Amino acid sequence: MLVKVYGSAVFGIEATTITVEVNIDKGIGYHLVGLPDNAVRESSFRISAALKNNNYKFPGKKIIINMAPADIRKEGAAYDLTLAIGVLAASEQIQSANINKYIIMGELSLDGSLQPIKGALPIAIKAKEEGFTYFILPKENAKEAAIVDDIDVLGVDNIQEVINHFNGKKAIEPTIVDTKAEFYKNIDFPEFDFSDVKGQESIKRCMEIAAAGGHNIILIGPPGSGKTMLAKRLPSILPPMTLQEALETTKIHSVVGKTKNNGLIYQRPFRSPHHTISDVALVGGGQYPQPGEISLSHNGVLFLDELPEFKRTVLEVMRQPLEDRDVTISRAKFTVTYPCSFMLVASMNPSPSGYFNDPSSPMTSSPQEMQRYLSKVSGPLLDRIDIHIEVTPVPFEKLSDETKGEPSVAIRKRVTAAREIQSNRFSAFENVHYNAQMPVKQIRKHCKLSNESMSLLKNAMVKLNLSARAYDRILKVARTIADLEISENISPTHIAEAIQYRSLDREGWLG
Repeated sequence: MLVKVYGSAVFGIEATTITVEVNIDKGIGYHLVGLPDNAVRESSFRISAALKNNNYKFPGKKIIINMAPADIRKEGAAYDLTLAIGVLAASEQIQSANINKYIIMGELSLDGSLQPIKGALPIAIKAKEEGFTYFILPKENAKEAAIVDDIDVLGVDNIQEVINHFNGKKAIEPTIVDTKAEFYKNIDFPEFDFSDVKGQESIKRCMEIAAAGGHNIILIGPPGSGKTMLAKRLPSILPPMTLQEALETTKIHSVVGKTKNNGLIYQRPFRSPHHTISDVALVGGGQYPQPGEISLSHNGVLFLDELPEFKRTVLEVMRQPLEDRDVTISRAKFTVTYPCSFMLVASMNPSPSGYFNDPSSPMTSSPQEMQRYLSKVSGPLLDRIDIHIEVTPVPFEKLSDETKGEPSVAIRKRVTAAREIQSNRFSAFENVHYNAQMPVKQIRKHCKLSNESMSLLKNAMVKLNLSARAYDRILKVARTIADLEISENISPTHIAEAIQYRSLDREGWLG
């Protein structure tokens, strides 16, 4: 008997429906074709044990299974349940009249229980698009898949529940999630708040500007000055995610299996990889490409602590994704693209010893060591970082002060208001949403300066020996400062403040 059941394969963050054709005939043998990997080939052993331990038989006949389309590689154990139900239907151990309405996915344990799968959300979205009515999957993934409306998501703990469902003994109850209600109910602030930060008022101001304009930022200061503490609090002042952003972010995390039992991701991601990370782990890739840290940071923050300690090759491969806000990974047979629109926050010591320019500590690094250390951060990478700010240690008087600082909720209101101004300004442009994304043409249009402002910028470029790359960055940051003050024009005070945030362009830092 020939039966068709349906599963799904995920490439990038998109799913492709897989048709599993199971034919049982006279003879002996088990033949699985259609470009399965080793994990899929091994499924026969898991299926056989799971069926036996639930009092069902694995047919002792000639079983031919084709997984179509045959030019797409099928990988992982998530096809176990698909294949098992196909075998049971083809051997007439379950009723299969409506089986073509189902997408079925799940990894089987030997006792018939189900392990969670990756990519449940993209699979559910594709199933809905192609007109499937039901999606059977492990219960741990049900809440995530149920984000998608107009498809019944049936979460199960073991294969016996699926068999009883098809045989009419006990129907599986759909998992219901009111996506919009859940989203707005769960929007909250992260656990880290700027009210916990003692002193550092100028740095907090700088972080507010970075958040308001979506600017990449680098913090330069000695150990213990609070760089990491400040970076962890940046997501708390970013505008709340929209429902569309939450869905995009959840899809990426779903592909790598980081959304079990959580459903929709409501908070902006904050990723902080160790400096020993490889380029593949950072930007994504591998034999079967997976998202990297930059994609897991999509719509959130990527924090690179101790930037010069990262391998130069790792930092260089990040340049193109920073510019394009997506990363394309090509292989011989296919190409996948992952979105990666994130804010980069980097930190570094000002010297190998960490105490350059600190009057309370002797400088222990030679000029050659200083140059070697600072040259690890390339000019082209700095081209993509709008704000450079020096962080100094907090004095004891500030640390011992019991007064709470301004809370993140107050800062976030100003940031959100500035972002709304930018959203209206760039409403006609598909790929520009905030000031940091402005191309040169838009900079010339929206960052016009008065004679006084232009004179101030010219003097700063000459006297501070600012590099040419600083010019556009200063204009972008000044535009954001003006937006925070709800000012249509960029004033000299906005330019003066923006000039302060280009430390690494000055003579004596990177030359």
